[in-house]
Amino acid sequence: MRDATLALSERERRAWREDGFFLRRAVFAPVEVETLRAAAERVRRAAVALAGEGAAYEVDGNRYVDAGPVTVQLEHRPGSPSLRVVEPFHHLDAAFEALVDDERIVAPMRELVGAERVALWTDKLNFKPPREGSGFQWHQDSPYWAHACRHLDQLPNVMLALDDADEENGCLRVVRGSHRSGLLPGRRDAGRLGPLFTDPRHVDLDAQIAAAMPAGSLFFFSPHTVHGSEPNRSDRPRRALVITYQPAGFDQFKAPGSREAAASEARSERVRAESSGRARIPAEMERS
Repeated sequence: MRDATLALSERERRAWREDGFFLRRAVFAPVEVETLRAAAERVRRAAVALAGEGAAYEVDGNRYVDAGPVTVQLEHRPGSPSLRVVEPFHHLDAAFEALVDDERIVAPMRELVGAERVALWTDKLNFKPPREGSGFQWHQDSPYWAHACRHLDQLPNVMLALDDADEENGCLRVVRGSHRSGLLPGRRDAGRLGPLFTDPRHVDLDAQIAAAMPAGSLFFFSPHTVHGSEPNRSDRPRRALVITYQPAGFDQFKAPGSREAAASEARSERVRAESSGRARIPAEMERS
């Protein structure tokens, strides 16, 4: 039997409809977060190796390397070896491969996707190193995917914070209610990538909030929610991963084939067993 405590609360459902996001604080225990941080470092090393063999290019000052289905983004400063984003990344480490099936993520995703069986659309690992991690302009995720997908409304995201995130180290910022307008016009004054960034004239930026959260938290947000971030001005990293799900039966965005999330009762039992012996983590949504 599935754990009913992982299902969406009425408060979370309302926040999803009205705000386009909700937060579950500290869902993953500190020891689990440490394991995922170690996995992130292994992915970083693997991505550096891939970048050394891939095809490098720049667009509007953004530095990329394509290595098969993996795209590695480097920090903007010319010559910087620091990684910005790796997408997709889950297949580069067993810990992240298992995370795709974690019931604490998959259970709420079933309702957000609107399907009993869900699959992976894409996943990315954001590094945002201290004093160098760059910000990201206001954007929606849906315009990035519109050319490759006809079920844009069924691509919810979940961010898992690997470090405490706040305004000083460039936490995610979201615009409350912006998802209700669907795809918004892009910018025509910002180079080749401009159409992928949201034209600020069509967004109520007074409704923006800082999605500050402790490590181990899960932040669920709509593919239409306008979001961005400031640079990391602190001496602390702000690592986070984002996983996007879709109905089962569709191929992934960049990687080949379909990757359905496991839905076995055995996995649910394992999650409960691993959770026993430590304090229950409150799963109540918080409106910031």
